[in-house]
Amino acid sequence: MKTNSNSSNKHNKLNGLIAAPFTPMLPDKSVNWEMIPKLADWLAGNGVTAAFICGTTGEGFSLSTEERMRLAECWLKSAATKLKVVVHVAHNSLDESRRLAAHAEQIGADAIASIGPTFFRPNSVEQLVDFCAPVAAAAPGLPFYYYHMPAMTGVNLPMIDFLRHGAKRIPNLAGIKFTDENLMSYTQCLNFEDGRFNLLFGRDEILLAALALGATGAVGSTYNYIAPVYHQVMAAFAAGNMPEARRWQSLSIQIIAVMARHGGLPAGKAMMGMIGLDCGPVRPPLKNLSPEELAVFRSDLEQVGFPAKIPAMPK
Repeated sequence: MKTNSNSSNKHNKLNGLIAAPFTPMLPDKSVNWEMIPKLADWLAGNGVTAAFICGTTGEGFSLSTEERMRLAECWLKSAATKLKVVVHVAHNSLDESRRLAAHAEQIGADAIASIGPTFFRPNSVEQLVDFCAPVAAAAPGLPFYYYHMPAMTGVNLPMIDFLRHGAKRIPNLAGIKFTDENLMSYTQCLNFEDGRFNLLFGRDEILLAALALGATGAVGSTYNYIAPVYHQVMAAFAAGNMPEARRWQSLSIQIIAVMARHGGLPAGKAMMGMIGLDCGPVRPPLKNLSPEELAVFRSDLEQVGFPAKIPAMPK
């Protein structure tokens, strides 16, 4: 386990590419614990700075609390000094969410994050803060990130207001994992109080737009298998070579469009097998691709350049 020294530097910002790993599973849909060290090594080798575990891509809500705790422990052990680990602790039960948060701090996670409740949903920023504050308080020594993903949660509240209210009631509020296309809202949050909060951008397909607005960190599922593409985007942007940055972003968009057309998350998980890291099936209600569907998917990916056009990371 990593030694938790976050209490003294809990407001250090996360930067670079942060992968949202798939939870590897065996054919019987139990967790494949032995695959996690291989995933950690792969991500570190591809220039990823951190792993955001048990979120949407990790099928967090399809896992039991005990599985999520063991996953956090496995990731902390596997990541060691190679990667930071952000543990997504959301649960529709406030007590379970607090339990997951406290456990994450106990084992030495680098940060925690949480979406709001998704069945009985908050209908005001005040209600959202009412839910998040005790979750964050269960791990007071860790940075807390609110996970904003209205397309999945149905909780679509002004994030600038969340920062205003949350800053008063959540001492360890570090920022937002902002998974939304609303770039006006993103920019408002990014510039709030002179950039006080860490705004992690969560839409891989428009990362370049976020970089132009000032993003320095991003969380995404496609960073699992095409991270080098985004390193090219960021390097070209930093060099002022916008045509090159747009070219690489366009490649990611083409790959994501094929993945989305073939089922989204289950297709993305299947892509891990295509690069030699078999993460197994998804859990219900998600549907796995049939062998026939997988063959068509593979062919469609090859037509847009996956994996042939993915550059290698420099040694």
